[in-house]
Amino acid sequence: MTDGAFTYDGGRVDPGERADIRYTISETYLGDPVRIPVSIVNGEQPGPTVFLSAASHGDELNGIEVVREVSHEWSHANLHGTLVCLPVLNVPGFVTQQRYLPVYDRDLNRSFPGNDASTSAKRMADQIFRNFLAPCDFGLDFHTSTRGRTNMLHVRADMTDDDVVRLARSFGSNVVIDSEGSSGTLRREATEAGVPTVTVEMGEAHRFQRGLIDRALDGVHSVLAGYGIYPTEAVDLPAWWTVVTTDQKTWIRADDGGLVDMHYERGDLVREGDAICSISNPFKTDVADVEAPFTGLLVGKLENPVVYPGNPLVHLVELDAATQRAYERAREAGSGPPA
Repeated sequence: MTDGAFTYDGGRVDPGERADIRYTISETYLGDPVRIPVSIVNGEQPGPTVFLSAASHGDELNGIEVVREVSHEWSHANLHGTLVCLPVLNVPGFVTQQRYLPVYDRDLNRSFPGNDASTSAKRMADQIFRNFLAPCDFGLDFHTSTRGRTNMLHVRADMTDDDVVRLARSFGSNVVIDSEGSSGTLRREATEAGVPTVTVEMGEAHRFQRGLIDRALDGVHSVLAGYGIYPTEAVDLPAWWTVVTTDQKTWIRADDGGLVDMHYERGDLVREGDAICSISNPFKTDVADVEAPFTGLLVGKLENPVVYPGNPLVHLVELDAATQRAYERAREAGSGPPA
């Protein structure tokens, strides 16, 4: 930021202005530009600079709509600070509806902060990181589960970092999974560069899911209010929340191949010993129940109902007794996590 302006290589956005640009980050085989859409909204009043990013995996669509609505449908008349909105980071993957960069076959979300003398993926990541992420004060990075699985809305954050804790708490999801993140992920590399960032997981690939999008928009609103970017707005925190550590969660995997009959939905509480799902052969003559090893919340689950042995079935996180009671009271009041 210079004199309140947001600057990037090739342009600047002064206070009270906005810019909708297509920024070149690479080239195709034909030498045509690969460009990402970026909307920069700079408020008339000073304040923090925050980025909202989505679709570093090209088939993860829910976050795209979150970022677009914040950028283009919300009123920014009282904006204190700057919004940097990046709805589609992985444009080649988005165009082909693939998770990874097609042709290059690399994961953009394992390529940050990038390197301008390395692979195509790292060169793209370098352009994005250097111009639009590093200048910010904090950020929200939106994801969905991979193809064939779905997640309830939750946050992933490095809860050993006080600035990240504040951001995760401000977003207001019921569940925060505490993890540093893999090397090369946007949130880990941005946080290590001094830009506290959390990942917001929500739903499944290849679709818009309106209920989850609306819940995520509530979270963005809560963050912007909590950081004074919208200083007159109220922060709305959930009725309960829990931080889940590595030893409190597990992926339950199939021991049998077959067709899956899932008995619970994402966001449901399952009791130790409950049959989460059943796996059977085409004749239904050999049925194996898969039981919950502990009482917990289904953060993620299989959507494609066919498995080999070893395939993941559900992502289960453990809840202590107090959190279970808070969950049940919230569900009775109609304010539990999205199903």
